[in-house]
Amino acid sequence: MADTLRRLVNTSSFGVLQDKLESWHKDYHVISCDQNLNRCCELIELTAKIQGQLFTILNLTATEGGHYAGVDTLKSRLLPWLGTCFSMARPSVTDDTSLQLIQESVEKGRKIRELSASHENDMQKMENQLCSTRLELDSVRAELTDAHMELDETKNMSATTLLATEDEILQLKADLRAAHEQVEIYKRKLNTLDEYERQIRLLRDEVSFLTTDKAMLQERLVRSRSPSPMPRRSRPSSPLKSESPTRAQLTNSSRHARLVSRFSDLYAVERLEAQALLRRYIDDLEMVQKIIFIGAVESFQAAKLAYRQFKLRVRKTLSPSHLGPESLEDAAVDYIVRNLDLYDVQASVNDVINAMNVNPRISFPPEVDFVLISTLIRETCRVAFAMQTLDPPLDLAFASDGELFNDNRYRRSYDSEFTAPLVVYHVWPALVEEDAMIVKGEAVTRRNALWRSRSRSTSPVRSRSVSPTRTLAFNGNRSLSPGRLTASRL
Repeated sequence: MADTLRRLVNTSSFGVLQDKLESWHKDYHVISCDQNLNRCCELIELTAKIQGQLFTILNLTATEGGHYAGVDTLKSRLLPWLGTCFSMARPSVTDDTSLQLIQESVEKGRKIRELSASHENDMQKMENQLCSTRLELDSVRAELTDAHMELDETKNMSATTLLATEDEILQLKADLRAAHEQVEIYKRKLNTLDEYERQIRLLRDEVSFLTTDKAMLQERLVRSRSPSPMPRRSRPSSPLKSESPTRAQLTNSSRHARLVSRFSDLYAVERLEAQALLRRYIDDLEMVQKIIFIGAVESFQAAKLAYRQFKLRVRKTLSPSHLGPESLEDAAVDYIVRNLDLYDVQASVNDVINAMNVNPRISFPPEVDFVLISTLIRETCRVAFAMQTLDPPLDLAFASDGELFNDNRYRRSYDSEFTAPLVVYHVWPALVEEDAMIVKGEAVTRRNALWRSRSRSTSPVRSRSVSPTRTLAFNGNRSLSPGRLTASRL
């Protein structure tokens, strides 16, 4: 008996039974009915095995006790339990209780039938709703098909309308281009009118300046012919300008040295920068150097004209209130020296570019403009304007292609023929003070220079009218400019 009991303890059958019960309790609402029944049968089988082992231990224990040992315990506990669990119990239900159970069963059947009928009604209603929904879906599909057909018809009509309006669009575009061309024509006419007005203003200023000079000369002539000497208010021809020198006279030497140095810097710095910039668009180095030389010459011409006009306005402004002791001419020059920043250099730059556009000696690609070298032109105009305030003023030496090379005024470039006597073209102008040479220029000398210059002058020059930035309002002869009429005399 002890061995059987020990085996039962070692197998932990009750612990396994408890684990299976807890696992079944956790999974009861998850698994199916068949699985629940299988687990219940498994537990019953396990319980039966345990009960069989316990009955075996009970039998062995009773046998070890003898015939009369344990009889009272078996009678008081085992036999009553076996009687209640394994014996057929007689029914304890009365007739009234049975009748009540029958009534309850009938009532439950009736409720089940009612629930079934209501369920069938609900199913019928849902089927009816499903049929109506299907009908509505079919009608929506039909409407969608109609909409697709209408959309296709609309697309076809739109394509037809688009094809019909393409001709109208092309016609409108042609009209728009014609309108733009008319606008450009009107703009060119307006620019021409503005250029004419500007030339008229310049001519009026020049006429007034010449009229003033004429009046002064006549006054001097009358005074020189009169027997009684009269005090002169203009600047005398003696070296002593006035008793009290002005600032312009005191700083003349220093300004002279500074301007000469600045002119050399223009040749060494700004000229090379402009040349490098032009070489991006022009492969011909000769044409590039000609453009720079003509730009420098035109800058001096424009600056001298602007200086005369500015000086005339200053004299008109100072004449009513001028009392001395210096002359009106000296006061005007001194005012200009003190207010060089009032010089409208941009107007001179525009005049130089316009003059270069109509110059027959240079050609330029239509893709670019002479505005590229506006920095060089601007600085040259400023230096030239300031040089006019010196006494005597500094100017450029006269130069022309095909002239005899003058070693006192120019030095040959590195690519020149040093035995050639004639100048093909100039690279940089020479700076002079009256007849004295101040700074040498640079020129290119080659043989047959005169023949080459004539052949190039007779060759056609590339037109620049195709460039929109090259449209010039005034294409007349350059000799019409008053500044260039008197350039050789100044």
